[in-house]
Amino acid sequence: MAKTKRRTSQTVTILDVASRAGVSPMTASRVMNNNPRVGEAMRDRVLAAATELNYRPNLAGRSLRSSNAARIGLLYSNPSAAYLNQLMIGVLEEGSLSGAQILVEKCSGIRSQRAAMQRLLDTGVDGVILPPPLCDSRQTKRELDLANITVVAVATGAPVAGVSSVRIDDYQGASAMTQHLLDLGHTAIALIKGDPKHTPAVLRAQGFVDTMARAGLTVPAEHIVPGLFTYRSGLAAASTLLKLKNRPTAILSSNDDMAAAVVAVAHGMGLRVPGDLSVTGFDDTPVATTIWPTLTTIHQPVTAMGRTAVRLMLDEIRCKRSGKPKAGNHQVMKYSLVKRESSAAPPRG
Repeated sequence: MAKTKRRTSQTVTILDVASRAGVSPMTASRVMNNNPRVGEAMRDRVLAAATELNYRPNLAGRSLRSSNAARIGLLYSNPSAAYLNQLMIGVLEEGSLSGAQILVEKCSGIRSQRAAMQRLLDTGVDGVILPPPLCDSRQTKRELDLANITVVAVATGAPVAGVSSVRIDDYQGASAMTQHLLDLGHTAIALIKGDPKHTPAVLRAQGFVDTMARAGLTVPAEHIVPGLFTYRSGLAAASTLLKLKNRPTAILSSNDDMAAAVVAVAHGMGLRVPGDLSVTGFDDTPVATTIWPTLTTIHQPVTAMGRTAVRLMLDEIRCKRSGKPKAGNHQVMKYSLVKRESSAAPPRG
């Protein structure tokens, strides 16, 4: 019978060792880092599993763990480069001011996400900041919790006890934008929703629908179309809406990337923005002021939220190191409605 080939060290993670030994990732990590608080029998079990799997600990991670400086990971899969750039500016600036080490990892699917998390664990991070949509991933939070890693969620619409978070009130932001369009005289207002896996997208949609209902207006089903927070999804949504017989006079997009796509489609069809169609966005990313006409949008202080996320993380790490774990701290930051050139009264007739 052919012998089973050993997995190479490049493909084996501490999670694999923990699974083989039947222990938690935190226990396996303690053994590999010579933590004296692990019993001898447990230590032998983990080391046997590591030997069997040909596991080799990450030396760079060990070097970092010898430092007292906080090590903060940022794990992201957000499709909006503009949003991420703003967030990273805040995270890196605050990290530099505090002396914290910031490590950034990108992921996409479940497999790459697991690998990215392992790379962060191997470098000895004390905590991980999760921007959207990972901030709403129960699996991601669970795996980091099993590894005894502190989490701070950015822009989640569903904060949970014990996990610090920073966000804005997405429901009220969408409601304010809808009311702005109503005040201009629009009644035929359409919505391009965001990624349904991201809780703020759900809150923004609900804020729109509820505000229209309070104004005594029923939104036709065809005036609410799906989106994914990407420019491409905005193109598809805009094409659908602008070909309707009862075309809306205003479109509220759940983020700026999709709003920019609406403007492009409208221009391609010979429609004037805002003369024939008002278009609004959400987030106030750089694209809002680099397209023509400039976008009316909801300003989300993304850079400031990045700074706040680092401060929340540092507070959690200090408490953890002193043996005093604290409950999650949830901060709601202020948004503002920024009126620019893309919204105006509806066309007459």
